[in-house]
Amino acid sequence: MPAFEYTALNPQGREERGVLEGDTARTVRQLLRERNLTPVTVTETQKAETGSGGNKFRIRLKPGVNTKDLALMTRQLSTLTRSGSPLEEALSTVAKQTSKNHVKGVILDVRSKVLEGHSLAAALKEHPRVFPDLYRATVAAGEQSGHLDLVLDRLADYTESRQEMNQKVGMALTYPIILSAVALLIITGLLTYVVPEVVQVFDNIGQDLPLLTRTLIAVSDLFKDFGVLILIAVAALFYGFKRLLRNPDYRQRYDRMILNLPIIGNLAQGLNTARFARTLSILAASGVPILESLRISAQVIRNLPMRQAVETAASRVREGASISQSLEKSGFFPPMTVHLIASGETSGKLEEMLERAAHYQERETTTTITTIVGLFEHMMILAMGVVVLVIVLAILLPIFDLNQMVK
Repeated sequence: MPAFEYTALNPQGREERGVLEGDTARTVRQLLRERNLTPVTVTETQKAETGSGGNKFRIRLKPGVNTKDLALMTRQLSTLTRSGSPLEEALSTVAKQTSKNHVKGVILDVRSKVLEGHSLAAALKEHPRVFPDLYRATVAAGEQSGHLDLVLDRLADYTESRQEMNQKVGMALTYPIILSAVALLIITGLLTYVVPEVVQVFDNIGQDLPLLTRTLIAVSDLFKDFGVLILIAVAALFYGFKRLLRNPDYRQRYDRMILNLPIIGNLAQGLNTARFARTLSILAASGVPILESLRISAQVIRNLPMRQAVETAASRVREGASISQSLEKSGFFPPMTVHLIASGETSGKLEEMLERAAHYQERETTTTITTIVGLFEHMMILAMGVVVLVIVLAILLPIFDLNQMVK
């Protein structure tokens, strides 16, 4: 039974939105009228995403399913399937548990495909932006092996760990971003409004101002006269840089340059290695063929040279080489990770060693981020103090010179 998104008016004339299941849009409209709601629009969820009818392609901007929603959805589905609930009932229950209409619509659409006889993996394929290759391949392996509940449990652990990692990074970066924004606002305010008012005192004195004061006045005039243009230029440069990175050649050079930086390179290497090891671990543990696991794991790596190194390693593995040797030749992966993978291949416990490698790399990455953020905070406070000191000195130096002239 397909799911339909609706917009309706309640008896008070207020607009309400939601998702309902029904055989047809007409059935859903009847259900709404039985609830004392006046239907305005009723659209099937799948059509709402891809458009409807021939060449009339329609785009609707809708909020996506973020990592938190996906983790919660997967954990609920895992718990229900392990308790023995049929898949369609589990999906219906998960849909009822969410208060977000776009998430409910996705789940109900997946449920309708399952009721039509499709596998869960095939139903998830209809929503590639919500369920990535990793998710769909793992579910497909679980269905083929008959252990869907165990696979969903692993997926729940994986999505929750991803959410936790993203949350740690976000929380670590929140304070420095706020500190930087406040510092820039304060400095801009001082140069644009405070300094011009203060330096007016020295205009009619007729004395030569110190170099520091003249420089500060020039910078202040620049901000005051061309501040908006400077802001537009910075935004244009940022946009142009983002567009430039869409070119694979420039992106390749940029990512390689990032890897060669002293501290940032280690951080980028650690983040991508942890993501790769965690993904490969869950795929291998779920029974996905190793070549397919390597292909999917390469897609979660954001650094282009590292991604290409994994793709090259997959080609070498297809020819009979080991994963560890193939990754080691690239020189992009930490020795600890390579050694753990080699140990797993030798002992036959590749999944366990990959999980250890991911855990170790995530811990190292968290430590590195904490260190960088701590240093950045101190440097920002120091830089802010230096800027304020320069402004104060630039204002006080003419006053000191004036006092000397009076004496």
